[in-house]
Amino acid sequence: MASVTYEHVTKRFGKVVAVNDLNIHIEDKEFLVFVGPSGCGKTTTLRLLAGLEEVTEGKIYIGDRLVNDVPPKDRDIAMVFQSYALYPHMNVYDNMAFGLKLRKVPKHEIDRRVKEAARILGIEDLLDRKPRELSGGQRQRVAVGRAIVREPKVFLMDEPLSNLDAKLRVQTRAELIKLHQRLQTTFIYVTHDQMEAMTMGTRIAVLKDGVLQQVDTPQKLYNEPANIFVAGFIGSPSMNFFEATIVEEDGKLLVDTGTFRVLIPEAKKEKALPYKGKKVIFGIRPEHIHAPPYVPPGISAAHIKAEVDVKELMGNEIFLYLLSGKNRFIARVDPRVAARPGDVVEMVIDMDNMHLFDAQTEKAILH
Repeated sequence: MASVTYEHVTKRFGKVVAVNDLNIHIEDKEFLVFVGPSGCGKTTTLRLLAGLEEVTEGKIYIGDRLVNDVPPKDRDIAMVFQSYALYPHMNVYDNMAFGLKLRKVPKHEIDRRVKEAARILGIEDLLDRKPRELSGGQRQRVAVGRAIVREPKVFLMDEPLSNLDAKLRVQTRAELIKLHQRLQTTFIYVTHDQMEAMTMGTRIAVLKDGVLQQVDTPQKLYNEPANIFVAGFIGSPSMNFFEATIVEEDGKLLVDTGTFRVLIPEAKKEKALPYKGKKVIFGIRPEHIHAPPYVPPGISAAHIKAEVDVKELMGNEIFLYLLSGKNRFIARVDPRVAARPGDVVEMVIDMDNMHLFDAQTEKAILH
């Protein structure tokens, strides 16, 4: 078990900068998730640690050991890829044991490790089967088992659930969380799915264009995004954004979007005051816009009018796609709301959960 440190790490492919001056320390036994859109550098970041790509600049440490020039096989890591990459002619037992045989691990030790990993993953009854006889979820477990038997200091996982169907992804996600708790080993996980990141990671590192945007706990990223990109990427449906101006009226500060005005609560007034008269981006999550009969008690409520454009019934909730002048936004409301497309409705914004961003830098103002 070991910590991992990226120290001013940059990776270039010709003129393309895939990873740009990455600095991050991953604690021993942590489950850290790298998340971001396609092409943001998250897989390259993982491959640099694995030794599958060479670092252009900077240093990577596993524990106290500098590994820039250490061959992949000597880094004491195990990697699970998006594709299962199982040997079709070998049964499950031999697939899991193959790497250990290459390392000349004693036969009795191989047997112990394979059977222990199979027990942990619930695939003890599959050890004699060939990969073609397994479902996608079972193959993925075998691929994870092949990594477990190596008993590495660090597990690296590159979008391991992306080939599974939706139901199986949720199930396997829970299994990986339990696996991390049981093994107490450092896990570094890559995904483009923010739902996976939010549910699995003890911390999440958000990447964009090779640059680390923010690294923090899932709850902190959700509540206090550092910039517009993180705010829009974390959360589903994503945060609503409105171009706005901060205005003062009778000693009170308001957000003026051009089609509606909402009062900034006293607790947030001090940080918003320097932006009086300036352009800002006002952000509010869909779950913080309520229909009047179902407003939570004790919030700083701001009432606005909007037209219902589309209504999506999700069973336990409703997504209302709303129009207010030039502004389009989504509200996530109680399933008992009876609004229909074309209706003009009153909505209540929970201003205690409002966000403001600098229109130029796109950085958060209120945190």
